[in-house]
This record gives sequence, structure tokens and C-alpha cells, in this order.
Amino acid sequence: MYTIAEGLRAELDEIRAAGLYKDERVLESPQSARVGVADAEVLNFCANNYLGLADHPALLGAAEQALSKWGFGMASVRFICGTQAPHKELERRLSQFLGTDDTILYSSCFDANGGLFETLLDERDAVISDELNHASIIDGIRLCKARRGRYRNRDMADLERLLQENADARRKLIVTDGVFSMDGYLAPLDEICALAEKYQALVVVDDSHAVGFTGPNGAGTPELFGVTDKVDVVTGTLGKALGGASGGYVSGRAEIVELLRQRSRPYLFSNSLAPSIVAASLAALDLVASQPELRQQLQDNSELFRRRMTEEGFDLLPGEHPIIPVMIGDAAEAARMADLLLAEGVYVIGFSYPVVPKGKARIRTQMSAAHTAADVERAVAAFVAARARMVSIDG
Repeated sequence: MYTIAEGLRAELDEIRAAGLYKDERVLESPQSARVGVADAEVLNFCANNYLGLADHPALLGAAEQALSKWGFGMASVRFICGTQAPHKELERRLSQFLGTDDTILYSSCFDANGGLFETLLDERDAVISDELNHASIIDGIRLCKARRGRYRNRDMADLERLLQENADARRKLIVTDGVFSMDGYLAPLDEICALAEKYQALVVVDDSHAVGFTGPNGAGTPELFGVTDKVDVVTGTLGKALGGASGGYVSGRAEIVELLRQRSRPYLFSNSLAPSIVAASLAALDLVASQPELRQQLQDNSELFRRRMTEEGFDLLPGEHPIIPVMIGDAAEAARMADLLLAEGVYVIGFSYPVVPKGKARIRTQMSAAHTAADVERAVAAFVAARARMVSIDG
């Protein structure tokens, strides 16, 4: 007799057999450029800790002070009794930093994207999304009743075709990642905004993998492409470059943010961000403004890794972003490569289906400003050694 447990076990066995099972390695140290794993210290090349702020003393100090002054948690949502002065200050500072009218905080960017589309769009509207957008955008779109279109990644002709097909919609909304997290590619926001202006559409950018270090002042891809005033909504996270803890936001037109405060379900029904996270995020914004050398170090590390890995004959996706995928192809081979790299003292993870398309498994490396040039060279040497080990085992 079939049981639910048996069916679930069979499904898990299929995942393992396909080489797609995702183990969770346990860190025995704070998040940093070097982390403790299984009683060993290894170089960390897979965290979103772009500016190296996750264990920065300024952020730790700000969090400790806020814990003492403002308490551990809010035990409430914002509109009941979950709003403190630091929450409003962080929203003001993010708006100033991003060049927007207003900002609303969420518990994560996943929630920010989950609460955006349902609030703005109904069956009279159309939402047009890049095919490689983050899962949170996909899930957020599923919650709304608008017509849905999906254009090929960064393909402006395909985007224009869908805008033409949905010309009769009350509201037309284009949504894209600023940086596509599995590839490190940048969305062509200047071209997207030009099409949006032509067809009177709104533009939404999830800039989670850019804010803090992309653009002249680190304000993200709209700043980089010179379209800050043309992007209607920016969603983002506090869990990557801006400290690495948790929290997200929607920043943009005043009317949009005001409507989200009234109707966005993840905002209305989720606890407010912990005061310590808010305070540390404010400290992170201070460091972004006062220490541009962090962005330069991140850029230098990215350029060095790309150059050296190319010299060693590895297949990298092109680009200039600190996300640098090393293409492997086979899912099981990518997982095995990651294990061999850990043995060489470098912590990375193999990414495979359903996170990336089948047959395009990869080691997605991520640079940090906390890495030194010597760290980068050590990582390259580890890749070379792991590749030689795989050839030896196979051969």
C-alpha cells in the first residue's frame, strides 16, 4: 500500500541519484572571508558578503548599542506598535542613498517582491518579466491577477513585442533583476527605460546584487546606467552588501510606497525588522559613503580572479560583476568539484537544476572586498589542483 512517506522518500532518492541533493555545510565561525568548516579554516568564495561587512566592527558595535537601547525585537507589525525611530531613519536614509521619494522596509526582499505586484496590479494590467528573474519575482507575480508576459533574457526586441501585445492594459509593468544572480549579467536598464517611456510602462528593478557597490556611489544599477529618475521602483535586500543579515525594502515613487503601506500583505502581517539589524544597516550605509576603497578592492579582486582563471583555461561567463560563474556542465561533476575545492581550503558550492538550467551546472564564485590578492591567487591554485584531481580520479 502506497504511503505519503514512501512517495516522499522516493522523490528524495531521485534527487540524490541525479546529483541534485543540497547538503548544508555548518559554519563554525562568523560569516567572513575566512570561515570555520569541519574544524578547518577555509577561504569563503560563495557568500554575498560583497563589501566584507558581515562581521565589520562598526556594524557589530551599532547592533550591540541598539540591542541595549531599543530591545531585542518588536513583537508587532509596523502599523500596530512595531515602528521605532530607527525604522523611519533607515527608510529615509535608503531613499536618500537610492535617489527615490520614499522607502518601505520588509523582513526580506523575497517578501518585498511578494507584496509588490499584488498590490499594484489586477486583471486590467500586464506585467512583463525577464525570463531569468529571481524566484521571489516569479512568486510575487503569481500572486497577482495581471496578464503575464516573459521576455528572453535582456532581449529588447522581445520585450518590445510584449509591450505592443499588451498595449491595451491599464498599467504595464516591466520587471527585471538589476544583476542576474546565477550569471552575473547586468540588465540593460537604459534600453529598458527607453522602451518603458515609449510604451508608458512602469519599471521595477530588483537590485539585490548591486546596491552597495555598483555605480559611482554604490547606489546600484539605476545609478550605473544613469536612469535613477526613470526607474519607478527598486527592491533590494539588507542581507548582501549592506551587512548581510536580513531585511529588504521597496523604494520608489511616493504614491507606490504609500499604497504598499496600506495594502501590501507581507508588510502588514509580518513583524518589523529587529532594531539591531536596522542600526547595523544604518552603519553599513555610513561605510558605503565613507569608504569607497571597499568598492575598489572588490572590483580589483573580481578583475584579478577573472584574468587568472581565464589564463588557467577555465570556462567563465563573461562580465565585470563580482559574481563569477565557473561553468562545469554536469550537476554531479559540479558537486564533486566543490567537495574537492573544500579539501583544498576553498569553500564554494556547486549550483545545478532547478537553480540553473539542466546541463549548465556551475561553481558560482563571489568575490568580496575582504579578500586579499593573495586570497584570490590561492583560490585559483585550488581550482587548478581540484581539476587535476578530478582528471586523476576519472582517468
